[in-house]
Amino acid sequence: MIEAHSKRQKILEYTVLLLLTAFILIPFALGFWTSFLPTADISKGALWSSHLSFDNYVAAITQTPIIRYLFNSLVISLLTMLAQLLFCSMSAYAFVFLKFKGRDGLFYLVLATMMLPFEAEVIPNFATVRSLNLLNHYAVMVVPFLTSAFGIFMLRQAFLQIPAEVKEAADVEGLSHWQFYGKVVLPYSRISLLTLAAYSFLASWNQYLWPMLTTFSDNFRPVQDGLRQLQSQETFNNWGMIQASAAIVVIPTLLVLFIGQHYFKSGLNEGAVK
Repeated sequence: MIEAHSKRQKILEYTVLLLLTAFILIPFALGFWTSFLPTADISKGALWSSHLSFDNYVAAITQTPIIRYLFNSLVISLLTMLAQLLFCSMSAYAFVFLKFKGRDGLFYLVLATMMLPFEAEVIPNFATVRSLNLLNHYAVMVVPFLTSAFGIFMLRQAFLQIPAEVKEAADVEGLSHWQFYGKVVLPYSRISLLTLAAYSFLASWNQYLWPMLTTFSDNFRPVQDGLRQLQSQETFNNWGMIQASAAIVVIPTLLVLFIGQHYFKSGLNEGAVK
């Protein structure tokens, strides 16, 4: 009786998971399939054509600045990711291993900024970068996001898991804060650092509102704003090419998720072995 109930429960759970998976993947698969259809068939609402080809992808690469958009997003996302890894880890280290007056109060103040929606920060940030003459430059996409309260909070929680005996042993060995930070803390928290790296990269890659307000040319425009730009140019009616461009844009994010998952599992396996 118990085994039958357990089997029914598992069947129900897997059925729900399959339905949710289909709900998520079907729109993506439909968009990917559409990228191979001629624009004329897409305009008619057809989901099948005898003229499937890579013409839309060729047109996207040769007739639009999609490669430039990808390069811009890659530069911006990598710089943002590296900056957040550095500054968030340094801040988290200070909040855990350095003792100074008002440390906890300052941390809670940083944590409180997580409750502010990004839209509330747009106007003061825009006024700041404009006064610094950073508009329409890579810097305008990186400087406001050099660190994040979420990253500091996540790494602080990871650093708190390091046993106090490890810090005491490092002090006995005469390690400086920089040596302990680089040789012990960062390797010990590798999984959290990889998680923050993937999160910050994808968050920067998927930004839309901020680049729309601060970039004005294809030389610095990232992919999300670039896709919108394609629909306002002479390619407005070429939906096949726009779908192909959107599919190209998704590829880097899938690679980041796949690589991040691989290293995350590797780190868990190593931790289990230890």
